[in-house]
Amino acid sequence: MSGDRESTSFAALRGQLQEAAAVFAGGPDALEGILLGLVDDVDRAVREPLEIFPVCHHSPASATAMARRLREKQPKVVYLELCEDLAPLLAELRNCRLPVAVQAFAGDVDGFPKEWAPLSVVAPITEASAEYQAIAYALDTPGVELVLVDRSADHVFQWDGRHEQAPDEGETAQDARAPAAGLHGEAVGVEIGDLRPRFAELEEHLLRHGKVRHWSEWWHQYVEVPLGESSGDAAVDHDTYRQVMFLVGSLFRRLAPGDGARVRVDEDRERYMWTRMREHLDATGTDPADCLYVCGAFHAASRVEEFGVRGRTGTFTVSPRTATSWQYGLIPSSHAAIEAQFGLAAGSVSIASTEWAKGLKRTRVKPYRLAGQAGAKQGTAKKAVAKKAAPAGPAAPVAAPAAADRLSGFLRRPPVLDALDEAELLGWSVEIVRAARRGGYLASTADAVAVFETSILLAGMRDRAKPTPYDFQDAAVTCIEKDVVPGRRDVRRLVEIMMGGDRIGQVGYEALPPLARDVHDRLEPLGLRLQQRGVRRALLDMASRPELRACSDVLWMLRRLLPHGAARPIMGERRLGERSIQESWDLALGTHQRALIELGYEGVSIEQVLEQRLRRDAYGPGATTATVLAAVEDATLYLGSRRLADELGTHALKVLAAERGVDGAPEVLRRVRALLAYYRTSEPVLPSWIESFVKSGYAHYCTLLPTAFQDEDATVGQVAAMLGFLFSMESLALSLGCDRTQLELAVGQSHPEDPSKTALLWAAQVQLGTLSRGELRDRCDALLADPLVVPAYPRYLSGFVHALEPVPGLADVVVEAVSNAFGRLPDAVLLPWLPLLVTTLRSSAAELAPLLIREAGRIFPGRLAALDAWVPPWRTPPVVPGSRRSVSGGHAPRGAALLPLHPAACDALAGLLGCDEGWTTDSGGPSERGALLTTRHPEAAKAWEAVLARA
Repeated sequence: MSGDRESTSFAALRGQLQEAAAVFAGGPDALEGILLGLVDDVDRAVREPLEIFPVCHHSPASATAMARRLREKQPKVVYLELCEDLAPLLAELRNCRLPVAVQAFAGDVDGFPKEWAPLSVVAPITEASAEYQAIAYALDTPGVELVLVDRSADHVFQWDGRHEQAPDEGETAQDARAPAAGLHGEAVGVEIGDLRPRFAELEEHLLRHGKVRHWSEWWHQYVEVPLGESSGDAAVDHDTYRQVMFLVGSLFRRLAPGDGARVRVDEDRERYMWTRMREHLDATGTDPADCLYVCGAFHAASRVEEFGVRGRTGTFTVSPRTATSWQYGLIPSSHAAIEAQFGLAAGSVSIASTEWAKGLKRTRVKPYRLAGQAGAKQGTAKKAVAKKAAPAGPAAPVAAPAAADRLSGFLRRPPVLDALDEAELLGWSVEIVRAARRGGYLASTADAVAVFETSILLAGMRDRAKPTPYDFQDAAVTCIEKDVVPGRRDVRRLVEIMMGGDRIGQVGYEALPPLARDVHDRLEPLGLRLQQRGVRRALLDMASRPELRACSDVLWMLRRLLPHGAARPIMGERRLGERSIQESWDLALGTHQRALIELGYEGVSIEQVLEQRLRRDAYGPGATTATVLAAVEDATLYLGSRRLADELGTHALKVLAAERGVDGAPEVLRRVRALLAYYRTSEPVLPSWIESFVKSGYAHYCTLLPTAFQDEDATVGQVAAMLGFLFSMESLALSLGCDRTQLELAVGQSHPEDPSKTALLWAAQVQLGTLSRGELRDRCDALLADPLVVPAYPRYLSGFVHALEPVPGLADVVVEAVSNAFGRLPDAVLLPWLPLLVTTLRSSAAELAPLLIREAGRIFPGRLAALDAWVPPWRTPPVVPGSRRSVSGGHAPRGAALLPLHPAACDALAGLLGCDEGWTTDSGGPSERGALLTTRHPEAAKAWEAVLARA
């Protein structure tokens, strides 16, 4: 560095800074070293043979200077600070409407911790950015080579470990602040030229003395505006722009806190980029004077030994990439997403885009745009196509020497006070009042005048002659905003929209991955513009248009794979064994374009992606039996693949055998019942795997049943689901060779202590026949009669309610038990229990409530007037045999009384069967009152007699 200080280019500036340091510090100290170090960094970067062009991300001043310099220099090689493995995607930018983000994505990791997956890196690109100008120039100018020199996406995670550190410069995890801000998802953002103080006290000092609220406003006022001057004494040429940006980058670099890991990553990136550039220069023999290196101003002021084309070589070795397989593509971006990704102020990118358009008109600089760029004007596209045929010529001569000191004059120059543009400010004021009225605010012409005057007042208080967009935004909020926002948007958001809005990019059809293009092709019969943002209503009448069934299949798979809202059914459903003939869908594929593109990283068709995800869910380390059965159901429902369903079903047997808990029993029961019902109605025979599953599940749950009854962690709903599986699958399990004794032994060995599980055990005993209904009623009455047990009676009732799952025939007993509870429990016990009963029925027994209600409707009277005289059937005294007398003859009726009173139905049936004997009477002899069938047909009885005699 001593050689740099001996340079005479900035000798005058060094002398002035030394004098200033002596005045401020009273003598040589660290301040002098910092100030002279800034000049050394600028001098070193300016004298580099390979021209360095420092930029700030999404800066209109940098973009304008870049476009101007490219037309002057016409470089043959452009080195760009961007991940080198993203280079093949840049040509597809012409098929997109900016802003978009170049993405590297890895779903499965190899060489990184598993919990990091999925890995995603995005680099957003806007038209008002220097990097886009460089890309457009290099791609559309014959003979120009674009070389990306920054580390690969794999090295981003190798070096940084962002999942373990807080987000920092250049690469940050997104903090979504609005729906449009989530377009980048959880990706790590890579930007070109992040310039923000890393020293918190420095940033606070700049904001306070600059009288601004946030960093974006400070940068706009004190860097963008001065560097954007193009006329008069304050005009900024190329050399001045470079030296100022070098100085800002060096300032923020030297005043950064001592974060060793962060500094190491920055320096490794700089070593990496200079190593790649020297390798390219050596391999191609290109003259450094014909090249241009575009990088962030922070990295332009580098002090590593490898800096420059004559820097030290052989000291830095690039580590190999991991075995992780990366996929690359373009995803839509937005101004809000960029602001959220990199911690910028809301609306700052939109304001920068507006300033970029105004700056082009003011400076008359012709920007570069890719030929055929979506969203560009047709005339501009034609000019770009015509210009493409002209190759890059020799570099234009530069009048001033490269190392001339332009920095001293810029720093001594007083700030240029822009004259007030009353027409522009008045137009803003009128437009914001109009937008506020549309948004529901009671704004008037007086508010427009107030906003106009307040903007000028705020600018004056902040030492500005011309109000900035930020001043105008504060004035609009002050004058128009009320206590309550009447609509969806507040005034601050309305100003952002007025200044350019949150522009949202779109990836064109040709730039989409094969899967996304296939989806749009298969949905073409719907006749909708699905690539546009917004919701589209699709009506599918498969009865009149059978070709729409293929579209329906695609939509149901997209509903399974994409986020909620991308494909939402309004009418129609798809369940096992059921297909709708008419469907209605709300489709927002354009809004969720990023999710559709990321599906393309996983496969070439949605069927392939869905099969891969089902396998991943079924064979994952956290897979349960219920998860595997859900995969089986989805494979049958969406793919119609018997092969995949059989494979996953066989795997479900292994998962079930390895489980030692009963947490998933309710879900297993529900899905097995649905699959059995489907296969019984659609297949001639049951699949072998489901037969084996029922057989293994019967033995498995019989083994776990005694433990589950006593386990405090097992809920009563889970135990009820186990019993439901055992009782509902019992007939099939017994036909497959299972032994019912195993279930009887499991129930006999169960000794629960919890009241709800005890009631559940009683219900199981009733189902097995070891406990009669009368004994069960007696036990319930004994519980109500015991004052020590009465407080716990509601828990018994909860167990009875859950018992309706395995034993639905006990509905009348449960209704009786609940009725007795309401009639006999004291209020001190009953009232606190009512919320528990309601929550139990709603959460864990919602499907059982209709059964209880239906049974209660059968038992209770249908009219309110009959309720007072109604006697519950369980309180009706039993009928004594012989107590009922016949109305006609006084004898007890020996047959059914309904048939003789209404013989028409029996007479008609007898006529059909050819029976003409007529009705029998009660006055007949004993032989006529007995069974006549064995007398008329004795052959069967004699055969049984012979069998019994031989036995």
